[in-house]
Amino acid sequence: MHKAGLLDLCVRAWNSVRMASSGMTRRDPLANKVALVTASTDGIGFAIARRLAQDGAHVVVSSRKQQNVDQAVATLQGEGLSVTGTVCHVGKAEDRERLVATAVKLHGGIDILVSNAAVNPFFGSLMDMTEEVWDKTLDINVKAPALMTKAVVPEMEKRGGGSLVIVASIAAFSPSPGFLPYNVSKTALLGLTKTLAIELAPRNIRVNCLAPGLIKTSFSRMLWMDKEKEERMKETLQIRRLGEPEDCAGIVSFLCSEDASYITGETVVVGGGTPSRL
Repeated sequence: MHKAGLLDLCVRAWNSVRMASSGMTRRDPLANKVALVTASTDGIGFAIARRLAQDGAHVVVSSRKQQNVDQAVATLQGEGLSVTGTVCHVGKAEDRERLVATAVKLHGGIDILVSNAAVNPFFGSLMDMTEEVWDKTLDINVKAPALMTKAVVPEMEKRGGGSLVIVASIAAFSPSPGFLPYNVSKTALLGLTKTLAIELAPRNIRVNCLAPGLIKTSFSRMLWMDKEKEERMKETLQIRRLGEPEDCAGIVSFLCSEDASYITGETVVVGGGTPSRL
């Protein structure tokens, strides 16, 4: 084969790989999938909900406050996306049951769960923490994702399988001073992901984890709210900018798609190059 012909063949092959990687060869990789996203009316959760819907899923958003649900649903429906919502405090069994029931009633089942809800009720030293702080943090950040998973598994089984994504944090790998219970809870989610992946694989349910770095949201505001703090944080990153919620959304959609059908039990760090190994 002439060099020119070989070069042309290589270029066409590379373009095919590039297009497949970027999703350009097909639209709506999550078409007709039904996705639940907890804590999804703002920040990372909202960006994930939007991306899943943009990629074809029917998405049910949730939040503890009805006004936040109404606003998020109105915004996303205004973009032509298939989104509904309901109030859900993930620490309450009746709210978890209602979230699942809403998805089943509206769309006939559940294929995807993104567990994004979290709290960080305390900043300070170990000696100043109360037992109530530990209980609240572990209840919402660790126990609730496990119980939410338990609630959706029967519905996923009816549809032949599904995908779970648990949202942890870079704090699981690089603990932030003053956030002891939060750091511990996020590290626990790495173990929860591994354990659930093993248990649910025979049911054709994949379980993966997202560990965001410093993302500009209201939840992380105290870490970047003034320019001096923001510049100091940037100096710790290989990519010298803070993350945006949208930086987390595409990887979650990928993990929920058939492109990730051979991936389970993994944690993907979206942290701009922040050190991220235990």
